[in-house]
Amino acid sequence: MQVAAAAAAVTSTTVPLHHLRHRHRPLPLSPLRSSHLTALPSNRSAPQTLRSWNRCSIIISPINGGALRSERIVARAAAAEEEEGKGSEEEGNEKESEKGSSVIEVVQLGALFGLWYLFNIYFNIYNKQVLKVFHFPVTISAIQFAVGTLLVLFMWTSNLYKRPKISGAQLAAILPLAVVHTLGNLFTNMSLGKVAVSFTHTIKAMEPFFSVVLSAMFLGEMPTPWVVLSLLPIAGGVALASMTEASFNWAGFWSAMASNLTNQSRNVLSKKFMVKKEESLDNITLFSIITIMSFILLAPAAIFLEGVKFTPAYLEATGLNVKQVYTRVLLAALCFHAYQQVSYMILQRVSPVTHSVGNCVKRVVVIVSSVIFFKTPVSPINSLGTGIALAGVFLYSRVKRIKAKPKTA
Repeated sequence: MQVAAAAAAVTSTTVPLHHLRHRHRPLPLSPLRSSHLTALPSNRSAPQTLRSWNRCSIIISPINGGALRSERIVARAAAAEEEEGKGSEEEGNEKESEKGSSVIEVVQLGALFGLWYLFNIYFNIYNKQVLKVFHFPVTISAIQFAVGTLLVLFMWTSNLYKRPKISGAQLAAILPLAVVHTLGNLFTNMSLGKVAVSFTHTIKAMEPFFSVVLSAMFLGEMPTPWVVLSLLPIAGGVALASMTEASFNWAGFWSAMASNLTNQSRNVLSKKFMVKKEESLDNITLFSIITIMSFILLAPAAIFLEGVKFTPAYLEATGLNVKQVYTRVLLAALCFHAYQQVSYMILQRVSPVTHSVGNCVKRVVVIVSSVIFFKTPVSPINSLGTGIALAGVFLYSRVKRIKAKPKTA
């Protein structure tokens, strides 16, 4: 009854009869003004009146059909604005989350670089302290691989790292890598036992030279002129540092050079003899397997070449502090394995060029820290030669990514 009364009131006050007779002609919307709304019954409350007017407008569609369409358009526009506002808010939240995650990644990468340098510093310090009093580098190297093997087995059995499934073909491909890896670490320890830590690492700055020569010989990778030029300051700096080194001796020098040769041979072999891509292993898994194989290879050689000398009775007979030697050997072995693990973790996050630059900075940090800790006498010319060699290594890491232009016919 209320709807009918409202409809009658609207019809009588706002719509002429000739408009109702000709329903086929659409009416203009101009008569629907605020004055027409005042024609509604005044004895209704505002909400009821509006509800009645809405119901009435549905009945008298020729009069207010355009108004309904306008209301619908306005409603759709409002909904679209609301959705756009929500989308902008979600996009802003995504950008903030991406920014936060990038900051976390940078912090994590910085922490890994810090650990890489710290473990390397402590490895060289503890290792040098042991090799100064215990002159059996093969035994020390075998112990370091033994500790690394125990850590690898612990990670695999505790599911800290997934234990890989290794085929016979993979083991055959990894064996040459394990051999040169074993020799590389053995020669490094032999050099550290003969000369100062700073001098050993200065000589090891020659690694890029061996990398270029071996890659050209076995892989056919010819260096660019920029790479060749970057090798000149490396060789000159090492020569200058060697001539003025207070702890220089040929055994330590050639041991460090042999370490360069074997370490870079490992890199070349990894490119030439690695298994197929679909069967390849990640860097950490590969390093873990090489560590185990190196221990298996070196342990018999240590017993054969040096005998069983790492016993409490032998150490006491030579006047050494057994507890101190054992502690330093263990810490050196843990740091040795830890810094190599962290190095591979960094390599998974950055490019090889960035890793190479980081390795150059690491060598500088190790040299400086060892000079300070052991109070190694360093002359100005020796410092200059070391600086030139390290600058050449940094330059090499930068120009290495410059590729030669292909020859045109």
